[in-house]
Amino acid sequence: MTHQRVLVVDDEAKMQRVLEIMLQRMGHEVACAGSGEEALKIMQTAPANLVISDLRMPGMSGTELLRRLRDQGLDTPVIIMTAYGTIESAVEAMKLGACDYIIRPFDMDALELAVNRILAAGQMRQQNDFLRHEVEKGWGEFVGNSAAMQQVYDHIRQVAPGKTTVLITGETGTGKELVARAIHRASPRKDALFVPINCAAIPADILESELFGYVKGAFTGAIKDRVGKFEMAGGGTLFLDELTEMPMPLQAKLLRVLQENVIERLGANRVIPIDVRIVAATNCDPRQAILDGRLREDLYYRVNVFNIDLPTLAERREDIAALAASFLAAQNNSHGITPAALAALQGYAWPGNVRELQNVIERAAVLSRDRAIDVKDLPLDMMREVLAADPAAVLLPSSLELNPAVERLETAMLRAALLQSGDNKSRAARLLDISERALWYKLKKYGL
Repeated sequence: MTHQRVLVVDDEAKMQRVLEIMLQRMGHEVACAGSGEEALKIMQTAPANLVISDLRMPGMSGTELLRRLRDQGLDTPVIIMTAYGTIESAVEAMKLGACDYIIRPFDMDALELAVNRILAAGQMRQQNDFLRHEVEKGWGEFVGNSAAMQQVYDHIRQVAPGKTTVLITGETGTGKELVARAIHRASPRKDALFVPINCAAIPADILESELFGYVKGAFTGAIKDRVGKFEMAGGGTLFLDELTEMPMPLQAKLLRVLQENVIERLGANRVIPIDVRIVAATNCDPRQAILDGRLREDLYYRVNVFNIDLPTLAERREDIAALAASFLAAQNNSHGITPAALAALQGYAWPGNVRELQNVIERAAVLSRDRAIDVKDLPLDMMREVLAADPAAVLLPSSLELNPAVERLETAMLRAALLQSGDNKSRAARLLDISERALWYKLKKYGL
């Protein structure tokens, strides 16, 4: 935990000094006030991350100070201390939003634990607020503010106003349909339909009728006329996902549609003029698909008027924190992600891209329940890959403090040993060159 600023409010100079020494030993910056009025002035000029206040003081009491802080819109956590504790005063302090209520004389270790707990929770809230802000900085339904995504947003803005045919390329899970929908919503066609069709998900003998429609009697089972996707998208946008999976004969028919802006329903003998914008997408290299005989070269040049190539998640790692926060928000989870778990997410290769990240976060949210997502909630295979690439990948270099850094390193090495040993404690102890008893002690110490 990084060093933070703590304000001590007590009319006894001796108690101020005792708390000042303890907090400075913990590495925090300390300010002292001898009254509630003085404390309010300090908070207006140099706000603290935590206030520790005596309850009974001449003039303004600790609870009145707490009330005034809340009236001023400050949600700074407050610990109330008193030598005259009553149930009524404790209830009043807690109702006003005090984080803890401590009776004097108090145990210094207990107070230190309370300070650490409250400051850590406050730091987590700040991180989550920042991540929510990052989510809001995305474009439309997109999340992320990386340079790679800013380029995607620019391309959408540039191409959306016209009727230019667009080819979206990118790996599975990078958000190709999301881009297509964004183009439609930012275009003059936004009030008409956006009609998506996945060319890989529909059998070849059905895909043609889905696209062009048919008339009654066109084939067995055609008991009435049916409108196809092209007509349905009239005035709007037709999104052809996985274009390279479309059969070659059907690609030839699509080429004619793009060139002449007319279609024919199956079984009909008349053409129907259409006004449709085509946005196509593929998760493979279209030039390689041409060489492999899966994509007509003339169709490629016809649809590739404007290309948007989507980055993989590994190419936009700086967006992982904001993406994870957005997926947590969708799960109504407000507990956030620990720094170690976030570091692990950022260290993973993400072959499944954003879709894989979404699945990992949803799973972890179920496992973590009423607490922040931690490393232990992430998939074992994922952590094995992260630790194999960099055993220290889950270490968060937030400061130069030696003891926390040693603890983080021990925790990472313990997890790595357990993963490598298949959770066999005896083997893990041998890998770490420590006794099994020492291993069990450390596992208990770090909550593993």
